[in-house]
Amino acid sequence: MEASAEDVEAGRLLFARETAFFWATADIDGLPPMDRLEIAFAGRSNVGKSSLINALTGRKALARTSRTPGRTQELNFFNADGQLTLVDMPGYGFAAAGKDKVATWTRLIKDYLRGRTNLARVFVLIDARHGFKDLDRDVLDGLDKAAVSYQVVLTKLDALKASEVEQRLAGIREGLAKRPAAYPQVIATSSEKGIGIAELRGAIARLLAERA
Repeated sequence: MEASAEDVEAGRLLFARETAFFWATADIDGLPPMDRLEIAFAGRSNVGKSSLINALTGRKALARTSRTPGRTQELNFFNADGQLTLVDMPGYGFAAAGKDKVATWTRLIKDYLRGRTNLARVFVLIDARHGFKDLDRDVLDGLDKAAVSYQVVLTKLDALKASEVEQRLAGIREGLAKRPAAYPQVIATSSEKGIGIAELRGAIARLLAERA
């Protein structure tokens, strides 16, 4: 289901209000209270999660960005006008991290996904230049097994030629077709160009309204 004009406007209003960082933890015992709906953003290291969160909220430096993979090393929580919590998860892949750090982050992510009853959806970010990689498929397998609802968001769409976009989208949709926990709509975005940001805001606003 594509975001309607009403959803897009509700999303604009939601993210026109204040969004602020309020919590970070690298320990599952340090999570904040489950007092409102949460959505989480997951993806390979350097896929553009922090840039997308900044574009989504209209804040240039709300989430820290870096060219170094593995910069986000904790679960970072952002309060969107007291209505919704956004969670920036550590990137998977961890190209610049040691094995012990990878194991710690992986355990944190799995424990968070398994135990967070107020988690409405995980937005899994996929680099449009590459499509699904084996590590992405492993993460989707885990989400399917845990019955955690997720939706794919393509990032860096501006890096593709116009003729390549539909082919990439078709491949992503095909890869999701038989996955039980996948939401069917794929949202294609570019944080740099602002592409798809209104649609993503609309999808989040609709989800918030459905779970109210």
